[in-house]
Amino acid sequence: MIGHKRYRSREGGVEVVVTELARRMAALGHDVTCYDRSGADVMTGDQTGACERMVDGVRVVPVRTIDKKGLAALSSSFFATLAAIRQRPDVIHYHAEGPCVPLSLARWAGIRTVATIHGLDWQRAKWGKLASAYIKMGEKTAANKADGLIVLSKAAESYFKDEYSRDATVIPNGIDGKISCPADYITSKWGLSTGSYILFLGRLVPEKRPELLIEAFKGLDTDKKLVIAGGGSDTSEYESHLHYLAAGDERIVFTGFVSGGPLAELYSNCFAYVLPSDVEGMPMSLLEAMAYGCCCVTSDIPECADVLAGNGVTFEKGSAESLRTALCALLADTGRAGLLGAAARTYVEKAYTWDSVVERTLAVYEGEAR
Repeated sequence: MIGHKRYRSREGGVEVVVTELARRMAALGHDVTCYDRSGADVMTGDQTGACERMVDGVRVVPVRTIDKKGLAALSSSFFATLAAIRQRPDVIHYHAEGPCVPLSLARWAGIRTVATIHGLDWQRAKWGKLASAYIKMGEKTAANKADGLIVLSKAAESYFKDEYSRDATVIPNGIDGKISCPADYITSKWGLSTGSYILFLGRLVPEKRPELLIEAFKGLDTDKKLVIAGGGSDTSEYESHLHYLAAGDERIVFTGFVSGGPLAELYSNCFAYVLPSDVEGMPMSLLEAMAYGCCCVTSDIPECADVLAGNGVTFEKGSAESLRTALCALLADTGRAGLLGAAARTYVEKAYTWDSVVERTLAVYEGEAR
């Protein structure tokens, strides 16, 4: 596995997917190696172990990484590819577009390659022209050179068919069932109680549009709070801008990065979860929110609306007014919010299982599509 930041971290959806695939494949008896970036977890600040180690039956190998914006994925995927080629594995599985650039090296070495495109990353607002061009190069490499191509949505499947005449296998992300828990830590830390807040949870990056949610929320006549949970990712200026926009409204709470028990409490007790993104692959936080039974409100982009499948509320992408109207309707009908949350939980538990994701991914490794 190449392209994630660090095995077992929650720095992004890619890390969650790689961790689940790797540990579950290892449990089935496969030999799995994850090539981690060296450096520090962007959310927690924890340093990566410098030595190779076994975790969950998975071989975790840190590789050299130039820890600067735009260079981390480039350098780590290059050095990981060189290390992987020396090991002569049956398959090298690349994750995300930028890390796919050195995939050609593995192909030239005669090793089967599979690429999972978690989203059209060159569209993300945080990247400049040069970085976007490099990421687009990774997309072209995956489309033209990978033996197997996996995408997370029908929209992405259509994109690769139209843009590159390349067939892709749609394998959406999975999610484990979740058990809701009462508000405890979040009450003592931030004064939050069950149903008392609207939740945004994710990286604080421009394409997720938390500023749109802040704008919509500030126009609401409600005593509920808005909780912005998450940390930045190469976007400290943007994060500062969000704090500036929220200044003067004491209802808006920034928690920073959360994990473990506090994360479970935030999901379990929110009135509604909101994801106003312009660009997504297949958001893990949305699947998690549905699994906790949250009433989910998302932009109407296919990558979110298709996951909801009618078991939630969508609003017009980029429109603060449309988002405000959607939230007003829910606040006026709290019973509807509860019904939508229950429906989302039932649906996601049936439609998105990790066992299915692993089975279908292994089929792509073998040159089959299921």
